[in-house]
Amino acid sequence: MAAACRGWRCLGQLPWRLRAAGQAAGMGLLRAQSRGYCIPFGTGRYARARALKGSRMLVGAAFALGGTFGLFQTLQYPLKAQEHLAEQQADKQLNDSSVIISAIKTYLVSRKKSLEEIVSFYPPMKAVNERGKEVMEYGNKYWLMLDEMETQHVYPIKEARVEEMKWRKWADDWLVHLISPNVYRTPREALASFDYIVCEGKFGTVEGFFAKYVGAVAMFFIGKRLKSRHHLQDNVREDLYKAANDWVKAVGKHRPFMGGSQPNLADLAVYGVLRVMEGLEAYDDMMTHTKIQPWYHRMEKAIGEAEVTNWQLLQPLY
Repeated sequence: MAAACRGWRCLGQLPWRLRAAGQAAGMGLLRAQSRGYCIPFGTGRYARARALKGSRMLVGAAFALGGTFGLFQTLQYPLKAQEHLAEQQADKQLNDSSVIISAIKTYLVSRKKSLEEIVSFYPPMKAVNERGKEVMEYGNKYWLMLDEMETQHVYPIKEARVEEMKWRKWADDWLVHLISPNVYRTPREALASFDYIVCEGKFGTVEGFFAKYVGAVAMFFIGKRLKSRHHLQDNVREDLYKAANDWVKAVGKHRPFMGGSQPNLADLAVYGVLRVMEGLEAYDDMMTHTKIQPWYHRMEKAIGEAEVTNWQLLQPLY
């Protein structure tokens, strides 16, 4: 790439150099004429010498133009190759959070495969959703691509893998759709939610004003549409409370997390969805009217400890 850049710089300077050469030749010709060294065209030894010199200059110019064209064609190839590579990488771009989590977890467990190879195990497939819109789906997005030994290490109990996949899917297909109708349940809650967003987002005065009031009105009506689309109860809090208690029941009383002593991907999926509501009225109501608070606090503690551990591992050794 460095050679290509140098080539482009030289190519960009070529017109300037040709003009400079022409100017220098013109100045030399004027000097020669002023000193009597320039012989007019005609016949004889001087005419033949001048014709020979002119033919040499013509050949040299032809070679220069040919070299320039060849350089241009040579530089075009790596640029086209880079564009093709960029298109291939764009085709492999992942926009599904569940696929990204599955791929990263697979990579962390199995160091035998590169991340690019792992991503190729999750091919996108075109599908049509319930609204008739074409979307990209990943049929195996909740599946970790591990060999038999790695699977036994991650899932000592056979049912643990199926359970994790079931509840990750539940978080995507049901739990996440309860957030907007609950966060923007009333105009007052919608306004409070956007006030929190504006404060945390550090908007300017004018931008914050429009984001708060226009956004609150828009999301209030969007929340109502989502309520109807997903067939939620009139009091959407009841669906949120039931979902939280269903999750607590699935975890059970004899283990701190669904993953056992440590959170698994289902724990992280549910925690990630519910954490969006922190600081809002819907979050406070959920903590008050459900049994999810102990599990949620255990998740906060586990994630905080993992962050400290990772930070210590990244520190340089002296």
